[in-house]
Amino acid sequence: MKYLLWLWLTPLTLFWGWFGLSYYDVNFGLLIFSRELHDLVFRIYGSLLGLEPSTIPVLFLKACIFDTFLIFGIIAFRKRRQIRAWWDSRRGRTDGDIAETPDEDAAVQIPAE
Repeated sequence: MKYLLWLWLTPLTLFWGWFGLSYYDVNFGLLIFSRELHDLVFRIYGSLLGLEPSTIPVLFLKACIFDTFLIFGIIAFRKRRQIRAWWDSRRGRTDGDIAETPDEDAAVQIPAE
């Protein structure tokens, strides 16, 4: 599971780190972080996709948010028993506190008037 998180977190960190530094032209003397390369990359992506280059970061952000919910949903599904046990212990419930459904034989019959 930790590999899944690292394989999800590393590309996002690298991309958004590059995006933020190149968008504000904080290049440290390196061409890869320059605003010119930033604009060139998004112009190329825009021409390949047939979109305006300024809309691509917004679409990428939406995809990252969707992927984040998907990854955490998978993790929550895999750890649902542990999450349920934590939730029950936090609320102070035990297994005996949960009311069981009564049997049909044990049903109380109300006399007719």
